[in-house]
Amino acid sequence: MEQHKHEAGRGCLLCGTVMPLFERMWSDATNDHFRNSRVEFWKGVRSLIDDRINHLSKDEAKGTRVTVE
Repeated sequence: MEQHKHEAGRGCLLCGTVMPLFERMWSDATNDHFRNSRVEFWKGVRSLIDDRINHLSKDEAKGTRVTVE
């Protein structure tokens, strides 16, 4: 997946000012922490979806059992 590349001079406050400022202030370790937090967030979302799929996939009893003599 290709990430959005922030380029200065495109007229965007985020791309031209904020992101370059953050890139100079943040260390590689800080960057790793934020990346890992994004990964963990999406794992949490995946877990919620998996739980819902499992709940909807359960076979529920349909009808009642009757003993025939």
